[in-house]
Amino acid sequence: MGQHSRQRSRRRRLLAPALFAALSAVVVAVVVTGTHTLDLSDAAAAGKAARSTRAAVAPAPTAAATAPAPVADPEPADSPTPTDPPAPASAPAAPSPAATDTPTATAAATPDTRGVVRGITAAAPADVRETDTVGALFSGKVEAGNHFCTASVLHSATGNLLLTAAHCLDSTDGVTFAPGYRDGSAPYGTWRVTAIHTTTGWSQKGDTDEDFAILETAPNNGRKVEDVVGGNRLGTDEPFDAAVRLYGYPADSETPNLCTNGTDRKSSYQRVIDCPTYPSGTSGGPWIDVATGDVVGAIGGYQQGGDSDDVSYSAYFDHTIAALYNQAVAAAS
Repeated sequence: MGQHSRQRSRRRRLLAPALFAALSAVVVAVVVTGTHTLDLSDAAAAGKAARSTRAAVAPAPTAAATAPAPVADPEPADSPTPTDPPAPASAPAAPSPAATDTPTATAAATPDTRGVVRGITAAAPADVRETDTVGALFSGKVEAGNHFCTASVLHSATGNLLLTAAHCLDSTDGVTFAPGYRDGSAPYGTWRVTAIHTTTGWSQKGDTDEDFAILETAPNNGRKVEDVVGGNRLGTDEPFDAAVRLYGYPADSETPNLCTNGTDRKSSYQRVIDCPTYPSGTSGGPWIDVATGDVVGAIGGYQQGGDSDDVSYSAYFDHTIAALYNQAVAAAS
């Protein structure tokens, strides 16, 4: 199915019969000019994509766990170099005097995880470059309670790309991205989503192993989103047992969650991670490798990211998303 067809013919399906039957009933081939995604208005509110203002309110998440006394986070194993990685991320450009109303992130690159207890979810720290690359997707006005999925800035030569889950969007109409969003405020401004890129495996067959999307955005006051907050380099073919930082905006929260933990292999093309309190709205949230700083996943895939708030999934990032990335860069150039 999709671009994984040759490999998949040699793998076993791990879906339970009841789940397979439920997924088979979903209408997944929706074609919109410039976009190919699952229409959430026609599908059950499964997984972790909150419905936007065009749909129902997501259920409330469970209370976040209280962190125990910190213990040292062991160093993760080295990750191999991706087979065909995009160009390394460059530092964010200096702010333009003509665009002083759109501030630039000037903070530490990544959260300090040296004493972090794995598997504990807490509010992501503010004013950290990596955290500021993560934001919420809004349908209509950027205000409290109006965001429906999570996205993050993806480093590229074009400087205007985002990563999210393919099942999050059915159209670009009225969709905006607010990096670093919290408590009803968009400290770095907002960027309008102008195009959605997904694989043919997703657009034609709803392949959950290809549940990822790359979005294009329009400039804000002449500045591209990566110029303001930076971007995360795409990582492909990285080990299933990597340690990652998992981000996501719960639909009824105005602050992003952050959890650090090791990932595991759900199936040939699915990662899994145990992190509490990742409910509806966190779909599309990036999985950032602790060792490399590359983004190696996005909440989605199996069960649209998971039907439990405490377990999340991602389609595996390999040559399929690398090819999609190259297509998006070419289209955005």
